[in-house]
Amino acid sequence: MSIVETVKGTAQGLVQGAMAKLVPLAPDSWIPGGVPDPLIAHQHGKIGTPVSRIDGPLKVGGGARFAAEFSFDDMVYAALAYATIPRGRITAIDTDAAAAAPGVVLVMTHLNAPRMNPPAVFGASPTAVGPADLPIMQDDRIHWNGQPVAVVLAETQEQADHARSLIHVTYAREPSTTSLVDAKANGIEQGLFMGQPLLNEIGDADAALASAPHTVDHVYRTPRHSHNPIEPHAATIAWIGDGLVLHDASQMVTAQAKTIGDVFDLTMEQVRLTSPYVGGGFGCKGLWDHQILGAAAAKLAGRPVRMTLSREGVYRVVGGRTLTEQRVALGAQADGGFEALIHSGLSIMTPHNNMPEPFILGTRAAYACPNIKLQVQVAKMNMLANTFMRAPGESVGTFALESAVDELAVELGMDPIALRIRNEPEQDPTSGLPFSSRHIVEAWKTGAERFGWDQRSAVPGTRREGEWLIGMGCATGTYPYYRMPGAAARITLIRDGASVRARIEVAAAEMGMGTATTTAIVGAERLGLSFDQVEVGYGDSTIPGAIMAGGSQQTAAIGAAVIAAHNALVAELLKLAGNDSPLAGLSPDEVGSEDGGLAKRDDRSRRESYASILERAQRDELVVSKEASPPLELMHWSMHSHSAIFCEVRVNAVTGETRVSRILGSFDCGRILNPKTARSQFRGGIIMGLGMALMEETQFDERNGRIMNPSLAEYHVPVHLDVPEIDVIWTDIADPHTPMGAHGIGEIGITGVAAAVANAVFNATGKRVRDLPITLDKLL
Repeated sequence: MSIVETVKGTAQGLVQGAMAKLVPLAPDSWIPGGVPDPLIAHQHGKIGTPVSRIDGPLKVGGGARFAAEFSFDDMVYAALAYATIPRGRITAIDTDAAAAAPGVVLVMTHLNAPRMNPPAVFGASPTAVGPADLPIMQDDRIHWNGQPVAVVLAETQEQADHARSLIHVTYAREPSTTSLVDAKANGIEQGLFMGQPLLNEIGDADAALASAPHTVDHVYRTPRHSHNPIEPHAATIAWIGDGLVLHDASQMVTAQAKTIGDVFDLTMEQVRLTSPYVGGGFGCKGLWDHQILGAAAAKLAGRPVRMTLSREGVYRVVGGRTLTEQRVALGAQADGGFEALIHSGLSIMTPHNNMPEPFILGTRAAYACPNIKLQVQVAKMNMLANTFMRAPGESVGTFALESAVDELAVELGMDPIALRIRNEPEQDPTSGLPFSSRHIVEAWKTGAERFGWDQRSAVPGTRREGEWLIGMGCATGTYPYYRMPGAAARITLIRDGASVRARIEVAAAEMGMGTATTTAIVGAERLGLSFDQVEVGYGDSTIPGAIMAGGSQQTAAIGAAVIAAHNALVAELLKLAGNDSPLAGLSPDEVGSEDGGLAKRDDRSRRESYASILERAQRDELVVSKEASPPLELMHWSMHSHSAIFCEVRVNAVTGETRVSRILGSFDCGRILNPKTARSQFRGGIIMGLGMALMEETQFDERNGRIMNPSLAEYHVPVHLDVPEIDVIWTDIADPHTPMGAHGIGEIGITGVAAAVANAVFNATGKRVRDLPITLDKLL
């Protein structure tokens, strides 16, 4: 790192430290969200009513084009060859047979690849989204088993796949670390997440644990998990003039365009990346080696390239969730009040990116306790770089924490829901900040009544139907409210005779969660237009701003950007209205939108329609762009989505087979903007949690660092017969400090599910499983 970078980083750290101290002290009114969003009280529009996704008919009818469905004239197809050692050098690579195979246009290796800069690794800057700090196909080095070593371009995909099989690579192996034992022996370090240490210490947790009358102290383990979106990763790529065009599947459209542009020394204006439909992301649809290699091969061949990863290719190139070993120790008084909470342990990452699994994040704000010690340490292995996976940290961290809480309830002879409510915090236990909104107790009570929790037997193994043992379990889930900086919106108001319509554009991504639909709902409410009068544009790097579909924050980011753009639009309309309007003399703060125009907030008789204002100004349209306010609310309040998960399981006493027979999620996520898509999001998260609990596990060969089950035949995910009827309810209590009063819902569904299943298995059988997944061999 240069002296300039060091000074810049130090200065940035000092500024952030000062802000973290000053922002909590500021009056609420100075902070975004300090004055509630008017849409929280706006009840006569679409917000809160079920709306079908506007992209639904396109997808059902085949009109929605995904990344691998775009085409260019004279396009060729790509296939990747992968390394078979964990670390070393390529000493020879024989591509003659591949180059001579039918239809082959080009074989690219490190020997003939264009010169490229390493991609800026995620977190290095606001727009850096590279998977690792490694150069891509620029030398003979091998860093993980599965690293791409050659690209074949051919006239058809089948020809490219065949030619790839003809490549022969000779390696010189070098010492590598591919076992957990060796990784620990090589040294353990303090873990960092997003530049901050994963460490919190309040009081003396060790001493409090030693003196507590009731304790539990156990280690919980979670395995590696691999991403399996239904749509595998793909990109269709072309060089047009001196510019690069990519039709990709991306959760971070603008930032990804910037990062890949830097690889090829291009400006942002020279790169256009579109991603209208992502097809499932969950953290994995970002920048990986395949897009950069596809762009390099297209440049070398002088022809457009379609790069589609096979299912195996996703396992070789795209990172997933790393393994964890977590110790949770709880000390409590006889009434259940916590005296000590220790959540610590180990995560694994690579030497070339900083992405441990931050499993303590959810614990930071979970329970009131005077003595807390939270820490994630890391060891390093030579393997594919980790990445985000739905609820990174919280999903696996809640398995350990909520299993331990259940174990303490057994130790105390106390109902596990009562124990959780007994330890509800009044303010954030680690930051000391007030909660912006927290109604998890209400979620617990309504969920317990609906699920029939009072029918649960407190004695494990006592409910039985034939061979099937029946049990109930529960767990709390939590996920932070995020709103990342950089979001912007462009609003175009278009006059069409006596009426108007609006186009709202945001650099966001659609992964099937209904982003465009929610944006249209919010935009219609904000502008005082009907749903049919609003069109949404997204998924294109030419749109202003940068919005990442991650961290369950996209809706909040879009909402804040649309607020800013709407305010700018009102100001411009008042200028156009002039002195001949009923609105003359009013400031933007005094005016709101309703019924297709502007009106004075406290005197609706002073109003004028958008069409009238534009017509008198002789304008057919008005365009405004504005960036959202900085997300200072995150430093002022402790902000989270919450869930109470209830689960009933049946375990076969003869075979050990486990079946989830019922599951209920009771959620506290602020205001629900679209119940139809929200219910789907919650259910999808719960299903992913069932997979984590019962079957998902990446089989990693510790002898050579190779993933051994790179297919859906061997890496098991839930199918229809694994999923019971899923009931979902929510509090629908608006958070007064967020856009629209809403919290994120994309990741809260998975958190707590694995623990609820494990706790139900214990209630059914009396056997405690602390090592995921809960397979039948652990129950026999």
